[in-house]
Amino acid sequence: KTSVQGQFLERVYSSDTASLDDELSHALSGVATAASMNKPGKCDTYPLGTVAVIQHGRRHYFCAAYTEMNERNEAHGTVPGVWRCLENLWDEVRARSNGDPVAMPVIGGGQARMSHVLPAQDSIRLTILSFLLASRERRVCERLDIVVRDRDIRTLDMLELQAFLTSLQDS
Repeated sequence: KTSVQGQFLERVYSSDTASLDDELSHALSGVATAASMNKPGKCDTYPLGTVAVIQHGRRHYFCAAYTEMNERNEAHGTVPGVWRCLENLWDEVRARSNGDPVAMPVIGGGQARMSHVLPAQDSIRLTILSFLLASRERRVCERLDIVVRDRDIRTLDMLELQAFLTSLQDS
């Protein structure tokens, strides 16, 4: 329940796993699977960077695959995998958000097992940089809001993040 996926399931789908599974299957119906694994739970895997777009009510949810799963249902991600995912995410946001603001969590920590390689501070910078570069190619959306968990806020150096944002304005 502390993971982004768990909170999404609980808050948007009222813990109705079958409904979420159905909508994900529908969103992924045109995407070729990368492989199938012999493991508990879902066995089909999709290419790293796949983005399943779910429209639930009036909102769009962009469910992005930025980790790989092993036979023990342990997720593992890499920085290049996150970058590829972000590139694909911005393409989907462009195509589906109608320019509306987008909110997203800090990615890479928790069950992705990347916090030692990509702590929250670096994940935020990577997300901002990818968004900025994608926006220079073509407008992605009106605004990007990065949502930070309460427990992660204490680890962030907000002055450094502000300096990072300021440095990007000059370039």
